[in-house]
Amino acid sequence: MPHDAKAAKAGTRPGGRSARVRTDVVTATLAELTEKGYDQLTVEAICHRAGVHKATVYRRWGGVDGLIADALALSADQPWPIPDTGNVDEDIQLLAREVYTTFTDPDLRTTPTALIGAALRSDLGAAALSAFFTARHQQAAEVVTRAVERGQLPADVDPVELVRAATAPLYHRLFITGEPLDERAAHRAAAAALLAARAGLFDAPAP
Repeated sequence: MPHDAKAAKAGTRPGGRSARVRTDVVTATLAELTEKGYDQLTVEAICHRAGVHKATVYRRWGGVDGLIADALALSADQPWPIPDTGNVDEDIQLLAREVYTTFTDPDLRTTPTALIGAALRSDLGAAALSAFFTARHQQAAEVVTRAVERGQLPADVDPVELVRAATAPLYHRLFITGEPLDERAAHRAAAAALLAARAGLFDAPAP
């Protein structure tokens, strides 16, 4: 998950001052959230860091929950490098490993962990988080689509379901149970998802 983010309200034009303000405000939001946490997050501190007037932030984002939602929306819009080794087993393993690395590396994990934790504290944030994961799953599903075309997976497999199954156990440990996440758990989740796909458990429903 990238460390950047999107707006609670759509309709901004790409480029120009509006885009720069959005980038500055979202960057400031992530910095404040990382340093202070959700409970200490304030519009005033974000505006001071971003050099933006409070009225602008309240008018466009409504408050801190809108800012968190926008951070996730902007992140969902960013290109995400999808592995393409030519072997679906390696590609799915790499997807799971990306999640493992992002959320266990001390230099990478702080901001995405804080952002997801904050998103779960509000309805607006939770909706944006759901949209973020929907976008990421659809992007990563290209790995499965290519594998089907190469004959490495059954033709009826649902690409999104396979990706979801390969990564969901990792997020479950990280944000639900708090159990330790290690490389073995990431490898096991990916391997189990591939086995299930080849057994027909993720077949797309008939039209």
